[in-house]
Amino acid sequence: MPLTPPTVLVIAGNDPSGGAGIAADIQAVTAAGAHPAPVITALTVQDTVNASAVEPAPPELVAAQAAAVMADIPVAAVKIGLLATAGIARAVAELLAQHPDVPVVLDPVLVAAGGARLAEDELVDVVLERLCPLTTLLTPNALEIRRLAPAGNSTAERTATLLDAGCDWVLAKGGDETDQGAEVVNTLYGAGAPQVFRWPRLEGSFHGSGCTLASACAARIALGEPVDTAVARAQALVHGWLERAFRPGRGQLVPLRRPR
Repeated sequence: MPLTPPTVLVIAGNDPSGGAGIAADIQAVTAAGAHPAPVITALTVQDTVNASAVEPAPPELVAAQAAAVMADIPVAAVKIGLLATAGIARAVAELLAQHPDVPVVLDPVLVAAGGARLAEDELVDVVLERLCPLTTLLTPNALEIRRLAPAGNSTAERTATLLDAGCDWVLAKGGDETDQGAEVVNTLYGAGAPQVFRWPRLEGSFHGSGCTLASACAARIALGEPVDTAVARAQALVHGWLERAFRPGRGQLVPLRRPR
């Protein structure tokens, strides 16, 4: 690892349980070898079971936080999580459009792991129209793929819609597919043939696994790895953290995001 780690600008909401959101991002980026610069988009009321409230920050405050960091620190990658409102998404898109050479990892957080909705409907349109054209890697789960691209008949067709919207790469995560088998199958779509990753399915459900994976991907990209290499190595890191997950509360397990 370099003595001065590259910086990942993390734009996400706060989860007071520490399992998901900005806390997960900070831990994952750090454990994967980069330096996190956190920008808060929203305060949430949630625990390891579910979320019950979201209080978005003013869009101009979100943009000002990010702009201050980017004016001061060379940002090697951006990771976006919970945006909560279309206004915040527009403000983020306007800022990132001024930095077209910085890779962006977008985790389209729309629903909490416990099922609570975390984003307004208009946000989906802004993600597709304004953020996808700026996105290097999109990391949706099965539910998010269906909401972002409802017209497709298969994951491959829906993913093609997201690539057409401007994303360079899409990592379609299969961990929450209804026909769960002995393996979790994640598929990376982008340049060349799809790359399929198979991981042994672990027992239990996890809080913050999506945030964790997207942040680990962003950290590896910030370290200079090609996207497909970064995705492969990030998944390996996260699988190890999930294997060592712990249960801090009454709900889901939380990945132990620490370097070995």
